[in-house]
Amino acid sequence: MLWCTSTKYVFGPIPSRRLGRSLGVNNIIPPKHCSYSCIYCQIGRTINLEISRRKFYPWREIVEEVIGTVKSIGEENIDYITFVPNGEPTLDINLGREIVGIRREVNVPIAVLTNASLFFLEDVRNDLYEADSVSVKLDAYSEEVFRKINRPHPKLKLSEVLNGILSFSKNFKGKLVTETMVVKGVNDSLSEMEKVAKFVSKLKPHRAYIAIPTRPPAEKWVEQPSEQKLFEIYRVFEKHFAGKTEFLIGYEGETFGIDRENPIESILAITSVHPMRIDYVEKLLEKVGLDSKETLSKLIDEGKIVILEYGNYKFIMRKTHPIR
Repeated sequence: MLWCTSTKYVFGPIPSRRLGRSLGVNNIIPPKHCSYSCIYCQIGRTINLEISRRKFYPWREIVEEVIGTVKSIGEENIDYITFVPNGEPTLDINLGREIVGIRREVNVPIAVLTNASLFFLEDVRNDLYEADSVSVKLDAYSEEVFRKINRPHPKLKLSEVLNGILSFSKNFKGKLVTETMVVKGVNDSLSEMEKVAKFVSKLKPHRAYIAIPTRPPAEKWVEQPSEQKLFEIYRVFEKHFAGKTEFLIGYEGETFGIDRENPIESILAITSVHPMRIDYVEKLLEKVGLDSKETLSKLIDEGKIVILEYGNYKFIMRKTHPIR
């Protein structure tokens, strides 16, 4: 178990299926700001879709808090510093400055998880060239499926998004990975996945991840595909780049870190972007000497968290997002 200091912009480290011990950076003001409103999004629907880059926070404050947190925890205890905010990180016009500012003072790789919708903009690509690892989302190849699963800003065109991703891949010197979220009855046809896989192969990714919803989605009707369907999709991807396809289909486990001095603030910070299983939150609270049932009940009454169900589990999420 790794414990850390909770700050305004930083949370974790949290366990990442891709990045190990990931110190999260939230560079977007809540509630959610995004260019998509994906049907499976774990932090809910996007009420106001955005594609114009702008300033959200003073970039120097973000840099200083990340540096301070890393020094407090120790570089050896963090595998990645990851920009994974309440929405799309590239909407932040200061993203490049933040990455460069952190790198000057900290010897920890920097990752950005992005939906890649703004890669048609040269300044976005230039910002992300500064990162060590970039994960791009690609759930569809056809315009119809794209609009159904990602529900993008009306001015976004899939052809522009794809061209932007391809352009980025040709010049990026770091580790590029892709993530494809598969939803039953929406984008799980083998014909659609064949097109996605064929395009992804052009990017020459370090890894191509196939994911399924594992936390409460924005739309309650969203379902995971069957194991048989997943296996068939896996084989489609493997045909294009054998040995580089992996599943993201499991729960991360019980290795979240929270601040012993400010456990409530830590949990609220994490759950603003990363819903946590309630059984694990209860264990964390008990470990720091708090009555878990009483504490969670109080947070619910104060309107700070909500309880959501998905599959066979209950999750808590900070109540800063639109009602589902």
